[in-house]
Amino acid sequence: MTLSFRLIALLVGGITLVVVVAAWSEVRAEQFAVQVELQQRAELVADRLREAAEPALRANSVKALATTFERLVARHGLGGVAVYDTNMNPLAVSSAISEATGGHPSVGASCEVPQGCSEFVSLGGRPLFAYTTPLQGELKADALLTVFLDASLMAGTPGRVWRNALLFVVPQVLLIAVITYFVMQSAVLAPIARTARWMRDLRFGRVSARVEAEPGSLLDPISSEAASLAQSLASAKASAEAEARLRETADSLWTPERLRVGMQERLRGTRLIVVSNREPYEHVYRGRTIETKVPASGVVTALEPVLVACDGTWVANASGDADREVVDARCRVRVPPDRARYTLRRVWLTREEEEGYYFGFANEGLWPLCHIAHTRPTFRVNDWEHYRQVNHKFADAVLDEMREVERPVVLVQDYHFALLPRLIKEARPDARVSMFWHIPWPNPEAFEICPWQQDLLDGMLGADIISFHIQAHCQNFLETVDRAFECRIEWDRFAVRRRDHMTCVRPHPISVAFETPSDDDLGTGPQGRSAAERLGFSSAEFVGVGVDRVDYTKGILERFLGIERFLDKYPDYCGRFTFVQIGAPSRTRIKRYQDLLVDVQVEADRINRRFGAGAWRPIQLLEQAQNHREITALYRSAELCLVTSLHDGMNLVAKEFVASRDDDDGVLVLSQFTGASHELRDAVRVNPYDIEQLAEAIKGAIEMPVEERQIRMRHMRREVKTHNVYRWAADLISEVAEVRVEAPDRVLATTAH
Repeated sequence: MTLSFRLIALLVGGITLVVVVAAWSEVRAEQFAVQVELQQRAELVADRLREAAEPALRANSVKALATTFERLVARHGLGGVAVYDTNMNPLAVSSAISEATGGHPSVGASCEVPQGCSEFVSLGGRPLFAYTTPLQGELKADALLTVFLDASLMAGTPGRVWRNALLFVVPQVLLIAVITYFVMQSAVLAPIARTARWMRDLRFGRVSARVEAEPGSLLDPISSEAASLAQSLASAKASAEAEARLRETADSLWTPERLRVGMQERLRGTRLIVVSNREPYEHVYRGRTIETKVPASGVVTALEPVLVACDGTWVANASGDADREVVDARCRVRVPPDRARYTLRRVWLTREEEEGYYFGFANEGLWPLCHIAHTRPTFRVNDWEHYRQVNHKFADAVLDEMREVERPVVLVQDYHFALLPRLIKEARPDARVSMFWHIPWPNPEAFEICPWQQDLLDGMLGADIISFHIQAHCQNFLETVDRAFECRIEWDRFAVRRRDHMTCVRPHPISVAFETPSDDDLGTGPQGRSAAERLGFSSAEFVGVGVDRVDYTKGILERFLGIERFLDKYPDYCGRFTFVQIGAPSRTRIKRYQDLLVDVQVEADRINRRFGAGAWRPIQLLEQAQNHREITALYRSAELCLVTSLHDGMNLVAKEFVASRDDDDGVLVLSQFTGASHELRDAVRVNPYDIEQLAEAIKGAIEMPVEERQIRMRHMRREVKTHNVYRWAADLISEVAEVRVEAPDRVLATTAH
């Protein structure tokens, strides 16, 4: 309230000062204008009177002028006329002037200059303007003629102007005061009060660290910074509490803070360089402004604390339409945007390179080759050439970032960069290089389909450590290498020695962060409930959920067939069971994916037409990506989650579902062909090709006793919590950081320049 009154007082004082100055200026201006007008009129009248007065002076008949003056005063509305001799004695005076001065007017001034002179006088309390001009005789001025004009308008000007100013300013000040009060209350004081209440509740732990700012609010920047600060404090508090619990229970749970501190010790001041196709931050245009977009990625979640700890570098393909606007001359930008802690180095690809390297060789060749999902891989020479060019381009960027860095650590991510480890190692033997292959590795017979299998394997073997999700993929890789090259395989160590270089092959199953969800994330808060209503499942008795990119490896069509068979066999669940499938379109520039998207839509429509009744539909297909909060609300509200991948390196959806179930409830139906099935032993494992088994698994999940559901979920949650994504990053980086490399001094000296 005090703030409003202070602001109102300042505004009132400022407005009053402005009005006073303006009124004073207006008074001066109007007085000057009136004076000029009186001067001009007096000169005109004096010229006419001179024509009659000067002949009378020469004829010595001045007294006859009095009659003439009376006539002219009445005709022109003059204040009076008087003629004086050179000693200021009146010769002829009009009656009005004579009465005002008692017959002896002593006004007017001696004026011998030809142009005359003027002054303001008061006669009998009446303001007059006196203009005096000489009456010329033959040789010199014989008399003075004074014309008196009414100056009451001039005298009344200040009062009129100040009165008008007062009448204008008082209502204006009152109106501004009222408007200011309400604007301050609604736009400033109310948001401040809400933010203060939120911060007070946050201090006592009654609300989450997320604040919902009103769009367009005056305090948007402050609210945003307050939210960021609160989230940072909440994260620090959560980390401290987690560390305290770990010390109390002697647990070994990995947290972002533990990862940051631990990796800082292991890296010992060297720099970490991460290479991936996807960048951790995109800059995109929103109208005329540039916004930062954070792609959802478990790899970013895991590796960012390490990059922050060692001020590392992330090298990635530039994908945002405003990416070029924010980088420096070396294609670098510091991230995160709100608190820059490490460097993002962007690599620019032409449209032809992206088509050949990413959509062509990587996703029409290697992707179907490594996933046994009965889609024929396509290999084209042009695509292979672009793949090689892009790997060389990324190698140049990585080597540029390594300049003057001793013993750098490089993490190469995924199948997009199979040639990169060798390119880096040949230029920098002192670098410790690790490669993580996020997709499955097929058996040797399948991989031999690739015309350039030896080039790919040779490139990968440039790494010191190659990691897959599970041991079976490591086994397949070593068998593939054994068939492709004459080399030494050390099966007891799971390592390959070739070209005097040792490459270790290790399983490092990736995971999720396992963060404690908020009420809204859990679906119990207002945002969570509105998400459930918007997604169309809030009224269903039983809800199943599937979250996937629309990809032929995810088994979405098989999943739909299982749901159809379930409703066929158990019609009592018609109208009671709803399956929500989030299917974000993916790689739609590839025809196989375009066709699959159409097939998924057609199959969902067919099943809905067959079983749907009234407003109920068995399958709710949402063909767009949803945000983390809505997906978490969906996980939390579902009785079961279907993960029916035909072949998958890991499948983090299974682990995300488990991590979200803070209530220790829900059933995970999981394909046996996923990497996650090797860790989540308490999931209901299915063969997605067996439609009958899938239908029975859905029924079994819905009818599973509460006690069994909770026991299974607690076991899975313990596994995901212990082996979270931070532990994955710690294991991966720790192993590569301990690699011993021997590099000649001349190599280090050469690369430093």
